[in-house]
Amino acid sequence: MPAYGELALIATPRGKRVLRRIEENQDMHTQDGILRMADVAAVPYGSEVLTSLGVPFRIQRPTLADLIKGVKRQTQILYPKDIGYLCARLGVGPGRVVIEAGTGSGGMTIALSWFSGPTGHVHTFEAREEFHRLARRNLTWAGLGDNVTMHCRDIADGFGDVRDADALFLDVRTPWEYLRHIPAAVSPGAALAFLVPTVDQVSRLLLGLEQGPFDDVEVCEILVRRWKPVADRLRPEDRMVAHTGFLLFARHQERSETWNAFRSLGTRERKQEAARLERIERLGQSDRSEQSDRSGDDATTDPA
Repeated sequence: MPAYGELALIATPRGKRVLRRIEENQDMHTQDGILRMADVAAVPYGSEVLTSLGVPFRIQRPTLADLIKGVKRQTQILYPKDIGYLCARLGVGPGRVVIEAGTGSGGMTIALSWFSGPTGHVHTFEAREEFHRLARRNLTWAGLGDNVTMHCRDIADGFGDVRDADALFLDVRTPWEYLRHIPAAVSPGAALAFLVPTVDQVSRLLLGLEQGPFDDVEVCEILVRRWKPVADRLRPEDRMVAHTGFLLFARHQERSETWNAFRSLGTRERKQEAARLERIERLGQSDRSEQSDRSGDDATTDPA
C-alpha cells in the first residue's frame, strides 16, 4: 500500500489520471468530492477509494512511463516509445556507466536512473543552468537520482574526467560537433546513441560518424499505432504517435583493413563503401589544404 511521501497514480471514472504525492492531511479536492489521503494510505495499490461524494477513485502504483510524462518541463522530452528502445540498445542496467548529454528537463535521465539501479551510474551534462536545476528537481520528485552525477557544463571541451563509460547518448542540436570527444570518454566497443529531429541533421551526423572511430551505424524511427480495444470491432485508432525523432546507433570501434577484407559485400554495398572512402579522402585533402594555407599565412611577414 502507498506510504506517506510516495507518489501514487490516481485514476478517476472520467478518465483523468493524476500523479499525487501521498501526504498526511493533504486531502485532494475535486469536482467529484474530497479524496482523503488517510483513506488512500490505508488500502493496497489497485484498490478503489470513495470520495466524500461516493465517487470511486483507483489508486495505482506509477510506472516509469507515468513518471516521465508527469515531469515539469521547459524542453521537449523523449517519448516512452523512444526511451525504451534507447535503453535496450545502449544496454543500460546494473553495473553500467552511462553518459547523457543534453539533460533538458530530465525525462531521459529519470529512465536512465531507473534502469541503472543502485550499482549502475549515470553522468548527465547540461549547459544551461535553468534546465540543470529543473532536471535536478524532477529527479528528486520522482524519487530517483542517487545514482546520477549531474554536470552543469558545456561539452564543447569534452566530458570532463568521465572515462571508460559503457554507453553514451547525445540529445543535442549539433551532435557531429562533439564526436571527437567521445573516444576519450567511453570504452572501446561502447554503445552510442543519438537523437535528432530532421533529415538534414541525420545526414551531417552520418558524415561525421564515417570519419570514425565508429562503426555498426544504424538509423531508425519508432512509430506507435494503437488499436481500439473492442473485440468484435477491432481496428486502428484514428490517430497515432508517429515521427518524434530519428534515432541513430553506433559503436565506438576502430575500423581495420583486415576486417574489411573479410566482409561480404554485395554490389550496392561495395559502391557505398567506395563512395564513403572517396568522401573521407576528399575531406582529408581539404583539411590538409587548409592547414597548408594557415602555415603560409603564419610564415608571411608584413613588408611594412
